[in-house]
Amino acid sequence: MKAPVLFLCFAFSFAISTLAQSQTDDNKGAIITWEVTSYEFGDIYKGDKVQHTFKFTNTGSSPLIITNVEVTCGCTIPKGWPRDPIMPGNRGELQVQFDSSGKFGRQNKVVTVVSNSRYGNSQITFSANVLEKKN
Repeated sequence: MKAPVLFLCFAFSFAISTLAQSQTDDNKGAIITWEVTSYEFGDIYKGDKVQHTFKFTNTGSSPLIITNVEVTCGCTIPKGWPRDPIMPGNRGELQVQFDSSGKFGRQNKVVTVVSNSRYGNSQITFSANVLEKKN
């Protein structure tokens, strides 16, 4: 009779400790949280260079380290991303420039931020509608 009661006590305490552990692990590690993940430039003209600053916060419990920023074409230039670790609770910025030379029509671009974020790499996007230049 003691064995089943002892087993139930052990199983109950294991379940409680597992639940408590999963609740405290929710923000364990670095977590990059973006204010916005997409931006719309609207109508621009061929040859225009436009830029936007994406802002983020490290909402995790470990320093966030951005190791690379990858773009899909040479028309997109990541600028000003932090090279030093971003401590928990601190903010950072990533500036992205788009050169519309040689482009026409709707443009949708993806920027991949490579970091040690608990959730892996993150992506931010922007779009623009490139019009012919007026004479």
